[in-house]
Amino acid sequence: MSEYTDVSKTTDIKDGEMKGVNVAGQGILIARVGEAYYAVSNRCPHMGAKLAEGTLEGRIVTCPRHGSQFDLSDGSVVRWTKWSGVIASVGKLIRSPKPIRIYRIKVEGDKVLVEV
Repeated sequence: MSEYTDVSKTTDIKDGEMKGVNVAGQGILIARVGEAYYAVSNRCPHMGAKLAEGTLEGRIVTCPRHGSQFDLSDGSVVRWTKWSGVIASVGKLIRSPKPIRIYRIKVEGDKVLVEV
């Protein structure tokens, strides 16, 4: 059975920022874009880098290790790696593109809560 856990105050995350938190043993990335908050796995499914150490442009988070990109709204893969040509093709054979896990998130007053 899942439940919502308080992970942050709304004032702790400014528009365009993200941070990593641990909830029930799971690394979760919390991001704010405008007035919307997002919660996804903090580990890139490509090679396991911490996405919170990457960059955020709009709803797109870019992995700091190989440039994989994901849409925070649904976890979908925007770009699997920044590699191109034969290297990208071989890379996809070794590790096929996988979306990141998304978590339900809600704001109650000044609290940001994630369902785990």
